[in-house]
Amino acid sequence: MNRRSFLKKSALAGAGLTVCQQFYAQDLAEPLSYDELIGKGEPKLYGDGFKLRKQAYDAFVKLSAEALKSDINIQVVSSYRNFSHQNRIWERKYKQYTNRGLSGIDSIIKIIDYSTIPGTSRHHWGTDLDLIDGNVKQPKNVLNPAHFENSGCFSSFKTWMDVNASDFGFYLVYTNTEQRKGFKYEPWHYSYQPLSKSYLSAYRKFNLKDIVTSEKLMGSDHFSEAFITTYYNENILDINPALL
Repeated sequence: MNRRSFLKKSALAGAGLTVCQQFYAQDLAEPLSYDELIGKGEPKLYGDGFKLRKQAYDAFVKLSAEALKSDINIQVVSSYRNFSHQNRIWERKYKQYTNRGLSGIDSIIKIIDYSTIPGTSRHHWGTDLDLIDGNVKQPKNVLNPAHFENSGCFSSFKTWMDVNASDFGFYLVYTNTEQRKGFKYEPWHYSYQPLSKSYLSAYRKFNLKDIVTSEKLMGSDHFSEAFITTYYNENILDINPALL
């Protein structure tokens, strides 16, 4: 490499680092309120058929446009969910499992295979998305890990995302790392890291027990100290290290 090329690349790298530092500083200067972190705020959101914060929305538009060049039509299954929405999911599943004869705590353990306790969902932040490829024939249950692996209908989408998503700031949250605990593998759930990383940092300053017990959630009488500690360490913090 000649000296001119080296200086040019060094300048570009330095500019990129400066932009990145300013980018994160801006995010950290505007932390979410407690209500927004638990899904009870009124954030300004953007999107047609889905809802994200402006910075995440802009990055997602660019990600989608790039994917189309490879004949992948990124489709949003779920994005922002407020507390009430998450609570409806929680209550529906809790009633479903208890009506089948499961105990309260067994029902909760079953729910948190894939669904979060209201007030603890990353979808409350306007940074996270459940994504599939809209250009393939849709299976009955689109959010099934088998569809994203081997010869599954969304395997090409997953392969493309593995290579390109991080270039736009999006990272898989619940990976299939063998040692990871908490929520099961979700090859469809991506988070916009430049925002969600700082939001998680802000969230960690609050007491999880206060959040999950003050709302009088269905089945919350089973939220023991041990359960809350395990849920915090495994379901909230045992995620893709790039998002911590």
